[in-house]
Amino acid sequence: MTMLSVPYHLDEYLPDFRLPWRGHTETVAEELPDSDLWSRMAVLHEAVAARVADEIRAGRTPTVLSGDCMVALGTVAGVQRAGVDAAVVWFDAHGDVQTMETSTSGYAGGIPLRVLAGYRPDPAMDRLGLRAIAEERLLLVDGRDLDPPEAEYLDASEVRRSAVADLGAGDLPEGPLLLHVDLDVIDPDEVPGMLFPTPGGPSGGAVVEAVHRVLDTGRVAAVSVGCTWRPDRDEDLPGGVRAKLLAALLRR
Repeated sequence: MTMLSVPYHLDEYLPDFRLPWRGHTETVAEELPDSDLWSRMAVLHEAVAARVADEIRAGRTPTVLSGDCMVALGTVAGVQRAGVDAAVVWFDAHGDVQTMETSTSGYAGGIPLRVLAGYRPDPAMDRLGLRAIAEERLLLVDGRDLDPPEAEYLDASEVRRSAVADLGAGDLPEGPLLLHVDLDVIDPDEVPGMLFPTPGGPSGGAVVEAVHRVLDTGRVAAVSVGCTWRPDRDEDLPGGVRAKLLAALLRR
């Protein structure tokens, strides 16, 4: 398994983004243009897509660890470029199905799952060559914190839903899978310092078990992990919470 670190939040490089990971990790970093947000992210995600595609073509399963969930767009694009038509299993406390038109905050990090379903917020996104994935091949796991427009969209869409504890093999879309895990899906009492903590979540153990049920299918083509914690905090919390969580999640 190849581990790729992408130390960015949207288009912002995070010099203090350190993974509590003892194994070998390759960093993907780019000189981004002096341009708008979407053009800058397109360059970054292109670099991720190229690296992921190379790994899959070489017969490896890449794992991408990043500072947000938008980098998953580059991971999915890379999977597609390698000729793999993957469905998506998306663990997240949030829905990530906003649009820039419905979002009251205007935060671009709230849209990636909607982008995978075909939403395109800016022409610059087209540069990635990302192909839309049918809604019924997208599975949102948890998604306990939804804004009204997100709830309305999900109620009317064919996007699948599951609680962490209930997730079983029969809930998964068919075929190859892209597995994405935003660590904020775990209750923030267990993993303090998250950017967008959402109370009332499942335990870390429950999330690890559910992720392993997905991995055990043998159908996961690539893994994306949103390490969405505050980069200005210590590299790890007392007791090595983050290191232990990543090791358990990724079986390392």
